[in-house]
Amino acid sequence: MSAVALTRRVFGQQISNFVGLTVSVLSQAPRRYKWKLVKLPEPGTGIAFRRIVHYKDEYTVEPLEVTNLAGRDPVTGRLVAKGIGGGIKHKFHWIKWIRDGPKDLNEPPKEEKVLEVFKDGCRTSFVALVGTGRELKYILATENMKPGDIIRTHQGIPRNPVRPSEGDAYPLGALPTGTPVHCVEKYPGLGGFLIHGAGTVGTIVKRDGDRVVVQMPSKKLFSLHEACMATVGRLSNIEHDSTPIGSAGKNRELGNRPRSGLWQRKTGRFGRKIKPPPRVQRVGDEKSAPPNVLVLNSCHNA
Repeated sequence: MSAVALTRRVFGQQISNFVGLTVSVLSQAPRRYKWKLVKLPEPGTGIAFRRIVHYKDEYTVEPLEVTNLAGRDPVTGRLVAKGIGGGIKHKFHWIKWIRDGPKDLNEPPKEEKVLEVFKDGCRTSFVALVGTGRELKYILATENMKPGDIIRTHQGIPRNPVRPSEGDAYPLGALPTGTPVHCVEKYPGLGGFLIHGAGTVGTIVKRDGDRVVVQMPSKKLFSLHEACMATVGRLSNIEHDSTPIGSAGKNRELGNRPRSGLWQRKTGRFGRKIKPPPRVQRVGDEKSAPPNVLVLNSCHNA
């Protein structure tokens, strides 16, 4: 065998081994360009990829630290929601949604004093600092709430409806028909779940046994249990919806990035669809048992 043939065979074998080793290493390495699915949150879940609040183990009135997500998934870092990012950094004030008070009708309501009403950068309505004894907590402020006001809370349902003042919290069954309410519980003991936006308000429409029908700001009707707590009055900052942003810089301060400009709002020039109002939605009912199916056997079913 000549020297040229021997050299060619040796170098050819080394090159083939090197290529095989490289392919095996690349196959084991993760592909960064591999497509990964990021599921978008369903509407109504409260997940907007805007911020993460670092809650503590126990409730506190100390402002909490916030990590802004800028529309990215916190696990993968992929961009999920467009048009979010930047803005002024704010700290989060922890709202105590549960308004607890005495349940015995012979006991007087729990009284709390409003100490301060201020603007929170992480929500639209104003926030009120209230206290009683050695307890301090944050609640959503009502339209006319001011420092020095006394608010009352009671969880009992008397025979006759009470005469509440603005900011008081009572069960839906204790309030008269037509009372404006907000921070309504969806289930007894859950805490204020419905009607949180600035200037919004719901209305108690009627009673049906142990159920109370409440009209939401969207004109939808919800049938809730009479033991669900609700706060009386309209939420503060009523001019929030009618106040224009004013400039592009102000919109960036709010944490909104510019859009592409391709989307245009429908003007309604060609009319709208006339739809009947939705039915009353009952919340908190137990699932009804499945109906009994009667099977008739005969020679013709074979």
